[in-house]
Amino acid sequence: MRTDRYISPLSERYASREMQYIFSQEKKFKTWRKLWIALAEAEKELGLDITQEQIEELKAHAEELNLDVANEREKVVRHDVMAHVYAYGAQCPKARAIIHLGATSCYVGDNTDLILMAEALKLVRKKLINVIEKLAEFAEKYKDLPTLGYTHFQPAQPTTVGKRATLWIQEFMMDLEDLDYVLSSLKLLGSKGTTGTQASFLELFDGDQEKVKKIDSIIAKKLGFQSCYPVSGQTYSRKVDQRVLNVLSGIGTSAYKFANDIRMLQHLKEVEEPFEKSQIGSSAMAYKRNPMRSERICALSRYVMIDAINPTITASTQWFERTLDDSANKRLSVPEGFLAVDGILGLCINVADGLVVYPRVIEKHLMEELPFMATENILMDAVKAGGDRQELHEKIRLLSMEAGRNVKEFGKENNLLELIAEDDAFPLSLEELENTMNPTKYTGCANEQVESYLQTVVKPVLMENKKELGIETQITV
Repeated sequence: MRTDRYISPLSERYASREMQYIFSQEKKFKTWRKLWIALAEAEKELGLDITQEQIEELKAHAEELNLDVANEREKVVRHDVMAHVYAYGAQCPKARAIIHLGATSCYVGDNTDLILMAEALKLVRKKLINVIEKLAEFAEKYKDLPTLGYTHFQPAQPTTVGKRATLWIQEFMMDLEDLDYVLSSLKLLGSKGTTGTQASFLELFDGDQEKVKKIDSIIAKKLGFQSCYPVSGQTYSRKVDQRVLNVLSGIGTSAYKFANDIRMLQHLKEVEEPFEKSQIGSSAMAYKRNPMRSERICALSRYVMIDAINPTITASTQWFERTLDDSANKRLSVPEGFLAVDGILGLCINVADGLVVYPRVIEKHLMEELPFMATENILMDAVKAGGDRQELHEKIRLLSMEAGRNVKEFGKENNLLELIAEDDAFPLSLEELENTMNPTKYTGCANEQVESYLQTVVKPVLMENKKELGIETQITV
């Protein structure tokens, strides 16, 4: 490995080999050649003087990249597409004259970008579905386990561990919906010419507009797309990049929320991310178990959310039929957005699959706060036993404040139940009050909500995509 130059951590530490290959030079240049073959075939089908022998020659060398020839030629002509046309032609002397016929650089550049984004979205989709599956398994397992709910990160009405997980799942499901829409609506640029008017093809086909109309649909089908964008300048609209990266940003948002909750739960010692036997949490504090994976999810997610601003600004600043200030930016923002999300989802799968739950700690925290949560039920029971609702409400308020002061100022246990039992205004014994301390009385419909959501919303999606499930992820520290 070279150590004398910068290497992106997205490649070395975070992204999978599959995602890296999609945005590799090899993949790009082989896709260029597929596009040149599709163009030649389409032109032949529409009557241009192109022979099958020429097309077979192009196909024979489609996978044999002679990058050394292309690189040397680019030093001379300072144009990457023409350098590769030259290199391909050197391998295909019979077809050399018809390579890139009538096309602009954007024919291979932009169509390749669209093809690669479609492939990358499919890989993201696969990993996203696996995240949802792992969280669904977790939610199912812990749908009945009561836990302290939090609003403003302050103790609130109890929920269940599984119900909380459905909140994470639902956001990832929203991302899946967005991804599917964008992927289904993605089209090729086709062969539109220098300003999108297809003037060069109208010339090639001797003014036959019907043939010009057909060439895009033929090329699209050969490359696995339903259609091409009906109008364009020289390039496809850069709003396409914006839409794609907004999907990635949405996944980053959901992943950040999930991982941030895990980080806080790990602080509370209620739920922890996976921790390997020989893993070191701190170089100084040997006892520490830091939520390293969740922190990395948050770090990469923050990068992706900010990265989505790039195509937004780029799309808004394109001049007329095209400008070139998009090129350098999209070479960075689009691949790196995908590489980062790929790393994020790999980590999410790993974390969701290995979450460790500590029910006794959860119960301890819940029982410390449950007397406060139970005051409404206690008030109702006291009224049923003959008490005055308004008087008892004020007394519970004062006693709750006293119990809270004992906990916060003196470090004592929550003694609210004892205080209520000692107050003559409440016709309830301590035993009767303690009987109200069953946490399942206060979780409402949480477990039923989990079961209903998983059965009616999540599992049908997982069943439809069962071939995508079961991927293995490897985390690089």
